[in-house]
Amino acid sequence: MTASMSKTVVTERRNWLALAVLLVGAFMALLDTTIVNVAIPAIRTRLGASNATLSWIVSGYALAFGLALIPAGRVGDRIGHKWVFVAGLSLFTVASLVCGLAADDMQLISARAVQGLAGGMFFTPITALIQLMFGDRKRARAFAMMGATIGFSVALGPLVGGLIIAASGGDAGWRLVFDVNVPLGALAVVAAVVLLPAGAENTQSGADWPGLVLLSGALVALLTPLIQGQQEGWPLWTYASMAGAIALLVVFALWERRVEKAGGNPLVPPRLFAHASFTGGVVLALVYFAAFTSIFFTIALLWQAGLGHTALQSGLVVTPFAIGLIGGASQSDALAARFGRTVLVAGVGMVAVGITAVWLLLALTPSTGYSGWQLAAPLLLAGVGSGLFISPNVDFIVATVAPEDAGAGSGVVGTAQRVGSAIGIAIIGTVLFGTLRFSAGPDAVALAFGHSATLATAASAGLSIAAFVLVFALPKRTG
Repeated sequence: MTASMSKTVVTERRNWLALAVLLVGAFMALLDTTIVNVAIPAIRTRLGASNATLSWIVSGYALAFGLALIPAGRVGDRIGHKWVFVAGLSLFTVASLVCGLAADDMQLISARAVQGLAGGMFFTPITALIQLMFGDRKRARAFAMMGATIGFSVALGPLVGGLIIAASGGDAGWRLVFDVNVPLGALAVVAAVVLLPAGAENTQSGADWPGLVLLSGALVALLTPLIQGQQEGWPLWTYASMAGAIALLVVFALWERRVEKAGGNPLVPPRLFAHASFTGGVVLALVYFAAFTSIFFTIALLWQAGLGHTALQSGLVVTPFAIGLIGGASQSDALAARFGRTVLVAGVGMVAVGITAVWLLLALTPSTGYSGWQLAAPLLLAGVGSGLFISPNVDFIVATVAPEDAGAGSGVVGTAQRVGSAIGIAIIGTVLFGTLRFSAGPDAVALAFGHSATLATAASAGLSIAAFVLVFALPKRTG
């Protein structure tokens, strides 16, 4: 073997080891979007957290995560994606430790927001580094492994959380749900420093910080009344805040047009929305993620706070969804390449049918008679559909814009997905907690949560049906 061949082999082996580090990061970031759901009832009891706090713990992470994605990519272009990944993962690890040590609900909400921000920071460089390390054929394999990791981590979250809480007890368990990231994150940071390539693109494009501030302000102004309004009786400030959110979105749109006309790099390039199909696809991403992520929140609270089951039992209830998602995701790219948009239509249709079936089962069965076996088939169906949709959906949405705008379009879609998750939790939390009414009787808690969970699931079903309508905005093929 020549020296050049030996060097190539060593470099290739190093790149695959570096990919393993990146996939560990992706696993941690996405696991934390769902693992916390089964810990919510324990947090509610142990910290005396309010209903609004529970919504903030989940939606605050998703919102901060989504808002960090695009700026992290711009900063990585300038200083090197390796160092953005290392900084983000380091901050994520520290924030996870702080979450586990939180003494009250405000500390936990703040730490979760920082954790989400850090997750968004190091998630964006993963794609850029895969592009940098691998050629076309091996790049496709690397992205397939990344897609499988994302699906696996999201699906596995509730079960892993349930196992941790079952093994450690309520108080220690919910803290370990966060602290489990600490040793894994510390090892991954060291490995990233050693293995990841340090090359920076050194482009002169800067991040659109004013645009980020305007968009963040608008979304916080929208989410705050949605989450706090029901608890505080919908005072005047909640309506003023929502009106302010609309005003900030208008100012944001005007600012983005100004930046683009001046030859800058807007956070959300307005030219992308000249394509009606792209606009529909972004709305689809937002609505779809609002629908499917919120169902875990509802089931966790119903099964534990309402019916008195354990966190592990709650995690087991949604395991069929996890199994279906992994199976669907494993075949999605091949099926999408062969059948085009039809696969996404079928996937979203299966999610809509599955969530609607869950709603009907909850509505037609007395809450004292709920069984996880009743929900297994519809959740499995929804999981398969979600797996078919999630992996290829970005490609189909981005295919509606010019090739040179594909990177910007992908960033916008990723942000829309996370913002959709945040808005979905805010809406579903408002429905769930806003309709919670307790009456006298031995089954009062189960009946109250059963009624509220039924209405919350109906809202999720409505969002999934809206997503099914929107999927037809996508092109029939990506090429």
